[in-house]
Amino acid sequence: MLDLFPHLAAKLDARHKAQLYRTRVVRPGPQEAELDVDGRRFLSFCSNDYLGLANHPDVRQSLKRGIDIYGLGSGGSHMVTGHCLAHHALEEELADFMGRPRALLFSNGYMANTGVINALMEPGGLVVQDSLNHASLLDGGWLSRADSVRFPHADFSSLEKILQDNSANHTLIVSDGVFSMDGESADLTRLSSLAKTHGAALMIDDAHGVGAIGARGRGLIDEYPQLTQEDVPVLVGTLGKAFGTSGAFVCGDDSLIEYLVQFARSYVYSTAMPPAIAEASRTSLRIVRDEPWRRDRLRDLVAQFRRAAQAMNLELTESHSPIQAIVLGDAGKALSVSRQLKDLAIYVTAIRPPTVPAGTSRLRITFTASHTDAQLDSLLQALEKVCVNA
Repeated sequence: MLDLFPHLAAKLDARHKAQLYRTRVVRPGPQEAELDVDGRRFLSFCSNDYLGLANHPDVRQSLKRGIDIYGLGSGGSHMVTGHCLAHHALEEELADFMGRPRALLFSNGYMANTGVINALMEPGGLVVQDSLNHASLLDGGWLSRADSVRFPHADFSSLEKILQDNSANHTLIVSDGVFSMDGESADLTRLSSLAKTHGAALMIDDAHGVGAIGARGRGLIDEYPQLTQEDVPVLVGTLGKAFGTSGAFVCGDDSLIEYLVQFARSYVYSTAMPPAIAEASRTSLRIVRDEPWRRDRLRDLVAQFRRAAQAMNLELTESHSPIQAIVLGDAGKALSVSRQLKDLAIYVTAIRPPTVPAGTSRLRITFTASHTDAQLDSLLQALEKVCVNA
């Protein structure tokens, strides 16, 4: 048989040898603080289900009720027959929650980010991105056909120089809100100020912040009450993390959302999410609004963890989000520590290149409001045994 792709096996082998090969985990049960994998029970500290809503009984019931009303599939794109009352109601409720004029649903965060950047930019434009931005943002810049450059993470002098030297006819600055692998937060004041000074637009993807942080659960923008819609005109959030369901949304003014409805290809040419998912997400949104204790619990867990980890001299990133990264450096070491933790029934994923820069492989520990103090103690005891006493 003709081998059309002879290079694939060599690339797979090279990834194995570099200890960068990834494998999928087949999980038989729901997403919870404890999970079953390969017949064993683990404490899980690697889920993005920050508020513990992925298996919440009210959210599950709403999904079932949505199926009774709408069936399962939406049957078409939003522009044909797929846009249901549940989608429309969720968009209006998300806009109100986020304090923005309008919101637009996408089937997932990847489609939201690539769709927005691709729609807003064109040849002759410039997309300027933080070097640690999520892959969906980077891909959105490349797909847009505009010039796409990255500045070193949080290096505002470099960003300013790029903007000063810029001769593009329109410019978009793009950044994560809470960075997914470090848990660090973007400085929205600096970003918005530079955008204004140099006539650029600003897009923030706060997938890991919305719902999980902020006094009202709006994410990073809650920590910048002085910033308005004009300061951060394009704001992206997700439903697949703190909300515990699926999908993503973009917030903005009426002209932005109408423009995206017409020109965001990943919106126009994709089947709408199942309306039952939208119905379940409406319940998640109500819980995010009405139960701030979940965010309080997250803050308490993070504070306890950081105090204990720093006492062990573990190298942490500067994060006060539910994402807590222990930087180990070498990919092999990160894999080894992750496996040793699994031997102790603690499930924490080793994050390696290309997800993070070479030499910064790490354990990415994430907390959920469902974690107990006893479970946190089990994690800390395991880390002390594996990382400190090894």
